[in-house]
Amino acid sequence: MKKVLAGLVLLSFTVLGVTYAFAQGPGFGPGPRGIHRQESWGPEKALNLTPEQQTKFQELRRKVDADTAQLRGTMLTKRLELKSLWSDPKADPKAITDKEKELRNLQNQMKDKMVQFKLEARQFLTPEQISEFGQGPGMGGGFGRGGMMGGRGKGPGSGMGPGYGMCQ
Repeated sequence: MKKVLAGLVLLSFTVLGVTYAFAQGPGFGPGPRGIHRQESWGPEKALNLTPEQQTKFQELRRKVDADTAQLRGTMLTKRLELKSLWSDPKADPKAITDKEKELRNLQNQMKDKMVQFKLEARQFLTPEQISEFGQGPGMGGGFGRGGMMGGRGKGPGSGMGPGYGMCQ
């Protein structure tokens, strides 16, 4: 009975996580810290992109968002599971370690996808824009709580406070 209940809880978290990831849409709306995704992604202002470049960039962004939606949902589910394990005094240390490794693997997959995104974006940038690409606030670590690439965001609350490192 406990296994069935645990399975149902896990399944519901997975469904909720995936639903949440798909509900976010292609790059607009408030992020976890109230930062709009457009702002955290968008190097358009910093790079002074032409309208044609902006269109290409937005198309690439939509493609990346669609390609990473399931991965983002899975990462959210793993974070919730990990948070649950950390808060359970009877949790098996091996289970926590295994869950941390699973989450780290997913974060590495996301990093790989973001590297690919940047490489594709470089194809339509000028040499001057490429030299600025990644240096401005748009392509830094600020992808919301925990970062889209697992890093700390640049917004409020990005410092090391209570619980830092517990569930990123």
